[in-house]
Amino acid sequence: MGEGAAATGSVVGGEADTAHRLATARGLLRRLEDRAAGPRPAAEPGADGRVLPVGAPLATLLPGGGLRRGTTVAVTGTVGATSLVLALLAEASDGGAWAGVIGRPDLGLVAAAEAGVALERLALVPYPGADLVAVTAALLDGLDLVVVAGRVLHSSDRARLAARARQRGAVLLPLGPWPGADLELTCEQGGWRGVGAGSGDVGRLRTRRVCVRLRGRGVAPAGRSARLLLPGVAGRLAVDVEGDASAVDRPIADREAG
Repeated sequence: MGEGAAATGSVVGGEADTAHRLATARGLLRRLEDRAAGPRPAAEPGADGRVLPVGAPLATLLPGGGLRRGTTVAVTGTVGATSLVLALLAEASDGGAWAGVIGRPDLGLVAAAEAGVALERLALVPYPGADLVAVTAALLDGLDLVVVAGRVLHSSDRARLAARARQRGAVLLPLGPWPGADLELTCEQGGWRGVGAGSGDVGRLRTRRVCVRLRGRGVAPAGRSARLLLPGVAGRLAVDVEGDASAVDRPIADREAG
């Protein structure tokens, strides 16, 4: 764990000037690429090689069964959004994809590892400062998935980053609202289990039940949703078997009416 943290936790100091931040970000990319064994893209499902894999509970929700390269997928919500991002990174990074997370100094590597993220292929830039857009563009040049937390205020900057992801065949994962995103995943209705006397594991939080909603291109106007455990008993994403797992492909409005 120590080696992984040292390799992935290159910190861009908030006090550094623009040139230093960009040089550090690009140096991080060079080190990651030097360490990569074989071709950069992960083994992917689908004949066109354009989809990065995700865990089975999310594969049934996303168009094409995974994260399509070149797209922007925003992850929003006040409950479990960070856990959902880690779940999105887990399968792809385990299969060989390289991922980066920008602007989340509080991200825990232990939590990432428990979610299934391969730390040796995870780059962290906790403090991009005023150079959030430039650092994000730099990482999109060399990584497969890039998570960006922080407000990108100008529509021109959002368009520039989305275009960079399309050109490079990367997946841009904004953590928070992102007007113009191809897809938006919203995590909501979270509730922890494992504390009460009837839970079977008194005094310990074990699982969290959430509803993940999907809207965007390639999805019916009503959207889709699934009830998941995030995390599940083993720390990984799982289907909430006590929920209506068969409702994944039904429109949101139909399920709420029922």
